[in-house]
This record gives sequence, structure tokens and C-alpha cells, in this order.
Amino acid sequence: MIQPSTGAWRTVVSKRLYVCAVVLALWSVAIFGRLLYLQVLQHDDFARRAEKQQQRTVEAPAKRADIVDRNGQLLAYSVEADTIYAVPTDIGDPIQASIALCRALDDCTAKDRAALADRIRRGKAFVYVRRQVSPEQKRRVAELELGGVGFLKENKRFYPNKTLAAHVLGHVGIDNVGLGGIEAAYDSTIKGRPGTVLIHVDAKRRAFSRTERKPTTGATLELTIDEQVQHIVERELREGVVWSGAAAASAIVMDPFTGELLALASYPTFNPNAFRQSTDAGRRNRAIQDLYEPGSTFKIITASAALEERVVRPQDRIDVSTGSIKFAGSVIRDDHRYSVLTFEDVVAYSSNVGAIKAGLRLGPERFTRYVRAFGFGAPLSPDFRGENPGIVWDANALTERALASTLIGYQVGVTPLQMATAVSAVANGGEVLQPRVVRAVTRDGVRTEVERKVIRRAISQRTAAQLLPMLEAVVEKGTAKVAQMDGFTVAGKTGTAKKLVNGSYRGHSDYNASFVGFVPSRSPRFTIVVVVDSPHRVSPYGGVVAAPIFKRISEAVLRYEGVPRTINPVPPVVVVRADEPRAAVDARQTTVVQSGGVTPAISLDVVPDVGGLSAREALRTMAEVGLTPRVHGAGFVVAQDPVAGTLLPNDPIAVLWLGRRPRAAPAGPGAP
Repeated sequence: MIQPSTGAWRTVVSKRLYVCAVVLALWSVAIFGRLLYLQVLQHDDFARRAEKQQQRTVEAPAKRADIVDRNGQLLAYSVEADTIYAVPTDIGDPIQASIALCRALDDCTAKDRAALADRIRRGKAFVYVRRQVSPEQKRRVAELELGGVGFLKENKRFYPNKTLAAHVLGHVGIDNVGLGGIEAAYDSTIKGRPGTVLIHVDAKRRAFSRTERKPTTGATLELTIDEQVQHIVERELREGVVWSGAAAASAIVMDPFTGELLALASYPTFNPNAFRQSTDAGRRNRAIQDLYEPGSTFKIITASAALEERVVRPQDRIDVSTGSIKFAGSVIRDDHRYSVLTFEDVVAYSSNVGAIKAGLRLGPERFTRYVRAFGFGAPLSPDFRGENPGIVWDANALTERALASTLIGYQVGVTPLQMATAVSAVANGGEVLQPRVVRAVTRDGVRTEVERKVIRRAISQRTAAQLLPMLEAVVEKGTAKVAQMDGFTVAGKTGTAKKLVNGSYRGHSDYNASFVGFVPSRSPRFTIVVVVDSPHRVSPYGGVVAAPIFKRISEAVLRYEGVPRTINPVPPVVVVRADEPRAAVDARQTTVVQSGGVTPAISLDVVPDVGGLSAREALRTMAEVGLTPRVHGAGFVVAQDPVAGTLLPNDPIAVLWLGRRPRAAPAGPGAP
């Protein structure tokens, strides 16, 4: 037998080692290459995949800031509400879990229960069970002690006054996003920075940690709205709709010198706390969205243009004896027959024939220029989304018949906001101001006011001064006598326009009745417009339907704001020094105003006059003189016993009767 040589054996082993080394080297290179590919070239992609698999980020909506009225009263704010969530991977039986949860929530339908079970069954890292539940619902769900079910804190919008100023404020959806009104228009300002909830899961998609970053608050909005004025307007508007049998109505109270809206209301209305239960009609902001043909209130624009262009003077006489005027196969008539009227009386008695004869002297181009100068045909305020620009015909498209119709408020579409803005221009001397509902924005303690903005000058001060007595005559002797108020002069204009229904003015009895005016007329504080849609229980004239609502709103607002009478004003207050003996002051003088080293006081010897005050104000005033009032009714003080100005009685008990309209008080303090 031949034995292999030692050298041959070593050669075989060496070859085998070489092959193994090469294989090991190639394997190492392959591994290194793969690692290089995975950890360097594909690092970002795999990191994103891992993050997606290992964690889930849920956005927590930001906390919306408060909305307050001009006096700082809360109109909208956010409260914390509990949201129920589930981690499906921690729930063994989705069907049984959904049944238990729905039983605890107590308001699930079979469809809701099936949808919840389906969401849990899909096996995502996080699903909502129910958002913004009530405390009672949270308690019942917590008592179940279900694994995989937890709670989050979210912000829920709350409107403490319910329907008050609902169309101004708008509403907020479940995701804390503004869906209407100021909430939508200023959504980016009101809402802050959203927070996040970070949930980490393991390989079996089981949650093992949760990190939350709380959201921040946005900027507070201060509105021009006055809560009390808004309440007055909504109250009177609702009463007017019910009394007249109307389909709807809207009203605006505006400061003619600043453009600030003190109140803006539409009826029917809605509760933004429960907007899902509201109707489209209830949510509709008619004051800025609904177009109507203004009828004779538009004669204010006709008169303004005619006077500004000097084609007519207030005392010029116009023959309207025919009672009608003809245009190419159609006739426009007056409601009443007159003979010859001055232009002032044309406006006072709302003569269509007289207004058309004066307006035709302008021609379509000049008249249309003034219509647009007053703000018609374009949106006016940046504070309202969806504001209707209105309809104003181009001058070239106006035939003589169309121009005649426009001169008396037909074939033109306007909004109540546009009408309030235009009449405010007459009240303030000719300037068209931008109407606004946001007064200031407060962010991080810094308050920034919204500046007054003049859009343009529509007419001169001379023309505005000429219009004033003409509009006063409408109330004194014309179509709006019912708008007369004790102690105040009023300037305004009625409007009655048949509605265009299915392209026709015939075959129905639907009218828009309106009144627009300003008070006190010689020193205007408020421009007020009232538009009533389709009154059916009473005559549909603006002087019958809208003027009484205007009057009641005006009286209440003037009383609330403490505006002094302009007719037979109260005698001036007495001024005394602080060191003057009280005996020197006339006991019948109920108000003592002091200045310098002086302080205001009221006479402690006589019963104060609390007529027109709210219950709270009246109680405070009575308490200052030692009287203890008993209050009957609700609203404002309409009668009192003892009578104001009499000497204080020995009996400290006084009786106050509250209501909407003044009435005589019963004879004695013990009367019911």
C-alpha cells in the first residue's frame, strides 16, 4: 500500500482553506452590501415604514378662543368634553364590545352599533367610539372597564345664550372648525395650534405608551354686537313675525357714524349648540344673504341722486294728478290719488309717479352711478362669508320702463345690510362706511382695534341736510305715522314690494314689507332696518307691519342706551359742589351731577324714576334710597309704585311692573 506524501496532503488542505476563505469573503461582501443598501440607501424609507408601524399620531383640535360682545359679555367659548376611543388590537371580541359600548351610550341605533363593530374589527391602532360625550355617558362607559377603551379630552364649543346672535356667531363642527358666521370667517384667528396624541405599538400592534401635547388657544374676538340690543331686536322681530303671520323677517341696528353693527337678527333662527337639529331656513342669515326688492325705501336713493344732481329741489312742485304713468304697454300707479305735490311730499306720501318723474331727469347712467355709490351691487363687509352682492342692472341695459321700476325699488335686488349702510350714509352726512361686526382682536394680551373705514362719499352734506326734513315728514305726516315716538324725532321711509314668485308678480299675495330709518333724526345714534317677508294676517304695507317693529326696537334701544329726549327734553341737571349743604338742593331734583371735587348722587328724599330700566338696574337704584322692590313680570320697568318724584314713604316696600309695553299700574302696592 502506497502512503500519500505529506506534501500532497498539505496541498489539499490548503486548497480547501482557500475555497472556504473565498466563500467567506464573498459572503461577507454580500452581507456588507446588503447592510449598506438597507441601512444607508434605504434608511429613510425603512425609518418611515417603522414609524408608521410602531406609532400612530392623532391630532387634538386646538382650543378656540372666546367671542365676546362690545361689553365683554361671553357669546361663545370652549369647554372640555370627553371623547371615547378604542385600541382594536386590545379588544378580543369587537361585536360584544360594540354591544356593551352602545348599551352604555344609550342612544345607538342598530346601524350605529354595526358601524362601531366594523371600525373595531378593522384592527387599526386607534379608532373613535364617540366624540364629545356627556359626563353621564362617560361615567357609564368607564364603569364597563373594557380593555382597549380609553378617554381623551377635547374642546367643545358652547353658546351660553343659545339662539342669541346665532346668525352672527355661526356654529362649529365636531372637528372644531367654524362652519358659519364669525366662527367660519375668522376661523384661523379664533383657533389656536392643534395638539397631538402619539400612541406607540409593539410588533403585535398592541399599544404600550401614549404621549400627549396639549393644544393652544387662539385670539379672542370682541364684537360690535351689544348683547342687550341684540336681545331687544330678536324679541321684537319674533313678536312681529308671530303678530303679522309672516314667513320670516330680519333686522339690523347700526351705528351710522362708525359702521358698527349693534345687532343683526334673522327669524326663524337656530341654536348653534344643537345645529344638527336645525333647518336650512333657520340657519339662513337673511340680513346678508336674502335679496329683496326694496320698494319705496329705495326712493331715498332716488331722492338723494336727484337732489345731488340738482335736477329737483325739495319744494319743487310735481304734477301727479293722473295717478299713473305709462310706459310701452305697461302702467305704474300710485296707491292713492294726489294732485300736485312738492318733491318733499312726493317722498312723504311715497308717490310712485312723482318719484319716477323726478328720477327720469337723471337718466340711467347717472342714477346707476349713485346706486353703486351707495354700496348696492357689491359685498360690503369682510366679516360675513357668503354675503350676497345684490343685483343692479348695468345702465346700458335699462330701458325707460326698467329705469322707472328701479327708481321706485323694483328690478333691483338688495340685502338689509346694504340698505342699512346706504341710509347710514344719509344719517352721517354722506359717507358710505364699511359695516363691521368685529370690533377688536386680542392676542397674547394685546388688543388690536378694527379701524373705521370710509368706502366712499355718496352725497354731499348739503344733500344729506336736504333729505333729513323730507324723511322726517314721512313719519310726521306721511306713510309712517305709526313710527312716531314720544320724545324723539324720527327720519325714515316705508317700503312695500310685491314678491317675484316663479317669475311673476301675479297670482299670489306675498309682499316684502320694510322700514328703514334713524333716530334721533337730528343727532342720529342708530340706523335701524326691518324687513318682513310675506305677512298674511295684517295689511302687508311697510307702514303697517315693519314700522311698528322699528318703533318698538327704537324705543327700547334708546331707553337702554340712555339717549336723552329730543322733544321736550328733561331740564338740565343741577351742578353743586361737594361742600354745599344738601338742603340747598331742590328736593324735587332727582339727579345731582358734580364735577371736579364732586361725585354723582341722587336725592334721598324722593322716589327715583326707574321707568325703562332693567330689573337689575331698577333694584340697584331703589336700594340706594332704602326701598325694597317687589317685581312682577319680565322685561323692562313699565310702571312703579310709589310714583317717581313723590316723597319717600314710611313703608320701604315698592312694587315694579315689568313688561314689553307700558301700562297703567294698579292702584296700590298690594295690587296683584
